[in-house]
Formats: sequence, C-alpha cells, structure tokens
Amino acid sequence: MNEYSILIVDDEPNYLVVLSELLQDEGFEVFTAPDGEQGIKIVNDVDLDIVITDMQMPGMNGIQFMLQIKEKLSDLPVIVITAYAEVDKAVEAMQAGAFSYLAKPFSNDELIVSLRKAAQHYALIRENTRLRDEIRGKTGFSGMVGKTPKMLQVYELIEKVSPTHASVLITGESGTGKELVAKAIHMHSPREAKPFIAVNCAALSEGLLESELFGHEKGAFTGAVAMRKGRFELAHNGTIFLDEIGEIPLSLQSKLLRVLQERKFERVGGGKTHEVDVRILSASNRDLREEVAAGRFREDLFYRLNVIPVNLPALRERMDDMKLLVEYFIDKFTTILKKPQLRLSADAFRLLMKLPWEGNIRELENTIERAAILCSDSVIEAEDVQPDTRYDNKKSSWGQEMDLNQLIPENAGLNDVLYTIEEKMLTRALADTENVQARAAEQLGITKSLLQYKMKKYGIKKKK
Repeated sequence: MNEYSILIVDDEPNYLVVLSELLQDEGFEVFTAPDGEQGIKIVNDVDLDIVITDMQMPGMNGIQFMLQIKEKLSDLPVIVITAYAEVDKAVEAMQAGAFSYLAKPFSNDELIVSLRKAAQHYALIRENTRLRDEIRGKTGFSGMVGKTPKMLQVYELIEKVSPTHASVLITGESGTGKELVAKAIHMHSPREAKPFIAVNCAALSEGLLESELFGHEKGAFTGAVAMRKGRFELAHNGTIFLDEIGEIPLSLQSKLLRVLQERKFERVGGGKTHEVDVRILSASNRDLREEVAAGRFREDLFYRLNVIPVNLPALRERMDDMKLLVEYFIDKFTTILKKPQLRLSADAFRLLMKLPWEGNIRELENTIERAAILCSDSVIEAEDVQPDTRYDNKKSSWGQEMDLNQLIPENAGLNDVLYTIEEKMLTRALADTENVQARAAEQLGITKSLLQYKMKKYGIKKKK
C-alpha cells in the first residue's frame, strides 16, 4: 500500500536514487527534485504528506525552500537533512518550522521512523481540520434521538455491526438521518480514530465523481493542474460513506466493485495500482433491488454492499418520538439563537403532529429553526410554523375522484373557479374557528401570515 506521498529534494542525483528506491520499497509514493525551485513546482502539483530536503543546495538552501512551502502549506511536515557538524543549522531549521532533522550519516530505520511519525502527525492535523470544517458548516443534528421500537431496533443493529468490518447499506427516505447512522457505526468501530469520509454521489457528474472517489494525476483532464488523492485514499484505515449510491453510473460501478473485492484502484489518468484498507458504508433512498431488476445497478455490487441492511423509519412512522425531537431542536436553537426562553405553544405542537413530514427529520429541524427565528417573545405559535412541504403539494384521494362536470359549470374560467373555491374555503375556516385566525390557518394547512394576505386579497374583513 502506498500509504504516504513524499518529496525528496537533494542536489546529489545518486542520493536521490538511493533514497527513492529505499522509500518505494517501504511503500511510500516518491517524488524527487534536484533543487528547491523544482521542488516548489512539485509541492504545488502534488498532494504530499511529507517533504525531505537537504540543507546545503545551490541556489535556494533547505531553510529557504521550507519557508516557501510554509507560506502555502503551513502544516505540511518538512524533515531537514544536515551534515553531522551542522548542529546550529539544524536548530535554525527547527526554529523556522521543520518537523525534525536528521544528521548524516543516519540509519534506514531512523529515517523510516521519522517519516512515519511526520506523516501520521500530518494526517491527524488534516483530519482534525476536516472535522472542524464539517462541524462549522453542519446544519444537521449531532445525536440520535428517539425511543420508539423501530428506533431501538436501529440502535441494536448499530451495536452489533459496528465492531465488525462488514459493509452496511442504510436505506430510508431523504432526511431520516442515514449519515448519522453511518457516523454512529464508525464511532463505535475499531476504526474510530481513523478518518470518516463522506461522499454525496448524487451531487457530482460522472467524471467528477470518479475523480472525487479515486483521485487523479496531473493533466488527467482539463483543469487537473495537480495530482490529487481521492476519497478512498483519504479514508485509508478508516471508513468511507457513499451517500445516494444508487446514483452511481454503471460505468463506475465496476470500479467500485473492484475496490470492494480487491481493495485496489487506479487514479484517473494513472496506470499505477494503489491498495487501500477501508470500510464501506453506503446509503440510498431508492429501492436498489428495483434498480437491479431495471438493469441500472449491478447485482453483484448490490450484494457486496448489502451485507448488513439497516432501514430507517420515516418520521410519520415514529410520531411518538415527535416530543423528544422537538425538545432536542428547541434546546439546540435556544443556544444558537441566544433565546433562553424559547418554547413551543400547545397549538404549534398540535400542528406539527398533523403535518405530513415528507422531508422527515431534516424538514422538522428546518421548520423548528425557521419558527424560532420568526416567532415573537420567544414563543413559537402555530402561525410561525412554515414546513418545507405543504398539504396542497399532495394529490388527495378526493381530488383524484372529483367529477368536475358535477361541480363546475362547463364554461367557467380557471381563475373564476380558483377564486370562488379559495374564498369559500377561507370563509368556512374562519366561521368554523370563530374567526380565530391561527386556528383557521391551521385548519387550512397554511400559515397565519398567508391567511391574512388572502383575506386582504378577497376583501374578507377581520371580525372581532
């Protein structure tokens, strides 16, 4: 396995050859340069894990070379090689930001140990940076909430499969928390301290997806100005989560199957085979069995991914968890929005229980956040609840069975019909609720502000 990519910079050609062969035998991917200027070009073109540089070189010396690297990649570890008598130079290099130094002559074991320490240190920094970025930009919740029997079954499955290396296919509608399950499996697995890398397969075109998964060599395609490692390499020894895996085109499915079977792949535009040790978790809101039957998904790949299936229930199938979920999100936005008295009225909760929640928990979270921002006096009322989906987005059974010829004159215009029906529904809802606008809006499945707009539109006067 080419675990780490390393650049060696030295003006002695024979030394470059010897070091290069030694490190390649140890599993490193090696790049070489005879001076600092060419070394900088490689740093700009290649996704490196370590740099080794000689101290004394014509033109740019080792410290000057390192300082140029640090301007762009401050965390990239640089190991400086010095002559035995140049201890003062070594101290200067460490003060300037070198990870460590080696004084000639040094043993092969000493070099390998230093390189692996540097590479592991850099991998940890990059993973911490990635996690900080993810947390900073994350809008989803960080804990699994729910006590219904279906959710308890999910927790039990997570406990059983996490310690293993088995592939897991997580299914469920959009917004049910599939990535949350994948993270829970990773965090309870022996790979917990290693990277968790998520890829949304539906968000990228075929060409970009292949490059994202497997990386690319410089010049592999227009815009590939540098070598970049793919998500599989970045997830080495950890977990990769392939979300919406049903969107992967057939042309890429064979390459993915090979990674599952052999743990091998090539970067786009490269002929060199790379090996990787990674656990694959995947998710889909499609029925992959139907995709297999339709010829859009490889059967052999499906069975490789579906070793352990985990199905997440839709929110409407676990409404007994609504109170817990609402309390969780209220607590969250109390902190984020700095509204210490934030709470939900009984009318608002009753409305939440009536809504269809096509977007599931993600939609519920968005709805609570929106209501928390819009509400007055830190109390979320029914009129503040504006879900992402609406009742009128769904075709009801009565609508499908309605006979237009019996209800609407043949020569009636569309605008006249819509105007008449809407006005009568508004008037009826207000009468049914004794002109309490919040309750009338709830009955109609719209917000209070929208009700008020329509009352003004149709000239319906507010009654006291």
